Amino acid sequence: MIRVVLPPHLRTLAKVTGEVRVEVPGEVTQRHVLDAVEREFPMLLGTMRDRSTGKRRPLVRFFACEEDLSNEPPDAPLPDRVAAGEEPFLVVGAMAGG
Repeated sequence: MIRVVLPPHLRTLAKVTGEVRVEVPGEVTQRHVLDAVEREFPMLLGTMRDRSTGKRRPLVRFFACEEDLSNEPPDAPLPDRVAAGEEPFLVVGAMAGG
């Protein structure tokens, strides 16, 4: 099981507390993890990625093992510690404004 930490506003929308766990068949990549989260919580569809292009939303960032993975290719494998369930995949809402 892959551990995923969502930002507070997405946890509220999904009606969950704490981290969520999703089953990812095959290779553990950003795309497969987000597909699994959206499958388990369909109300999150389009909140982290654009529905038509599949690209990350501008004010959403992805982290794992203390690394910013936001600009990594969506099909690149996530770190082994994430795939093993030892570390979570973090979805973070970026701050904007001045």
